Amino acid sequence: MGRYRPQEQDASHSKPMRGRTPGAPSGRELLYGRQPIRELLRAGRRHVDTLYLQVGLKDSADLEEISTLATEKRIRIQPLDAQRMDAMTGDVNHQGVAAEASPFRYVSYKKLLSDAEQQAAPLFLFLDHLEDPQNLGSLLRSAEAAGVNGVVIPEHRAVGVTPSVVRASAGAAEHLSVVQVPNLVRCMKLLKDRGVWFAGLEGGEPSRDLYATELTGPLGLVVGSEGHGMRRLVREHCDFLVKLPMLGQVGSLNAGVAGAIALFEVLRQRQGTLGMPRHG
Repeated sequence: MGRYRPQEQDASHSKPMRGRTPGAPSGRELLYGRQPIRELLRAGRRHVDTLYLQVGLKDSADLEEISTLATEKRIRIQPLDAQRMDAMTGDVNHQGVAAEASPFRYVSYKKLLSDAEQQAAPLFLFLDHLEDPQNLGSLLRSAEAAGVNGVVIPEHRAVGVTPSVVRASAGAAEHLSVVQVPNLVRCMKLLKDRGVWFAGLEGGEPSRDLYATELTGPLGLVVGSEGHGMRRLVREHCDFLVKLPMLGQVGSLNAGVAGAIALFEVLRQRQGTLGMPRHG
């Protein structure tokens, strides 16, 4: 890995802090995986204390980029042997790379309100009490790729942006504006006052066909929790509901897949491939 490649002889001097795990009382998080760490360094939104690299890894472009970014940002690079890397990270697929960093930085809901006022057609993603880190990470990755302006999640009874979520998002979470709010409905009302319409993703009646609904204006897409969907009050505050056409025997998709399909239909329409009358 070029001149930044950790050497075997350096591993004997490596002494990672004991018990350092994601969400530790120290106020630091341990992130892992090559793509998440690369995006962590590229985004530059967190303070990174130490980059850990496993010794003996095969040279690759991604490892070279990670080392170069860390060196440019003057982040301490500490080599570890495989045993110590495994002991520090626990039962995760770290791919030989980890980093100790400050916690994920959520943004204020005021930024969403500002975006709603300043942009002609902002797109927001509201997630109603998702509990599966894999689904949240998948949706954050799709949201970043689809150009979502902000993601809103509840503060309580829902998964937050943890290191495992960052890993599931392939690091995309590091580039997103994510807001935690105590009350989704109140945040929806504030955005409605600024011209944002809300579409709830839910199967059955009276939901409209996603592909027959115009979605090019200021929009908040709401995705419900796994197994339960949207809560009643959240559903009632949606301006309309949309559903995916389902032709098979299975009546639904998981939240991550369904949300991704809906987001990219919004993106497709906004690229000018579909012109239909506005909803409502």
